[in-house]
Amino acid sequence: MHDDRKSNPSASPGSAGTRAEGTDCSFDRSGPLRPYESRDRDALYDICLRTGDGGGDATGRYAVPALLGEVYVGPYLAFEPERAFVLDDGTGAGGYTLGAVDTRAFEARCEREWWPGLRERYPLGSQTPGSADAEVVSLIHRPPVVPDAVVAGHPSHLHIDLLPPWQGGGWGRRLIERLLDALHDAGSPGVHLGVGTGNHRAVGFYRHLGFTQLLADGDTLFLGRSTTP
Repeated sequence: MHDDRKSNPSASPGSAGTRAEGTDCSFDRSGPLRPYESRDRDALYDICLRTGDGGGDATGRYAVPALLGEVYVGPYLAFEPERAFVLDDGTGAGGYTLGAVDTRAFEARCEREWWPGLRERYPLGSQTPGSADAEVVSLIHRPPVVPDAVVAGHPSHLHIDLLPPWQGGGWGRRLIERLLDALHDAGSPGVHLGVGTGNHRAVGFYRHLGFTQLLADGDTLFLGRSTTP
């Protein structure tokens, strides 16, 4: 689901073309939305890949299927698993949202504890030049930094992705609302994400949830909102 700029690991998303929601079925009282569990890791990496091509399936674009997940999922599960939420109807994860309370602290921790190991595993030049894999490896070695103007009032950021069966029934909204509550409880006043300027569907979805424009930077539009309901 969505376009939270899988070209910018800390600006958010996914992340990839808004696909915000999913089929509405009958569930028990707890519903399909639950906290992340360690057993979900591989499924979340897979969802990240299957929504990694502008919201569509990127499986055929990557020679190393785990690369996208290593950038857009792995560090969140490692460093802030309490702010990861999953959609699961009993058949396995079908969507997720991830968040970081303090983007600057998250960037710094990734630089200390996450990127070094990946840089050893995926040296620059290790993938075919011009390939999608090479582009992600470049991000690992030169991760972008979110502009100060964005994090000043909206220090947190999020990623969200949903597979097609979960789109269109309000699940994207519910995932974001659950994460907003968690970020608010952690003391964050605001959250941001990045979306492609041409992804009008995604922009409309986020605006409907109360996000407003913070900054336009090249082909990325940074949107933000308060964590208060």
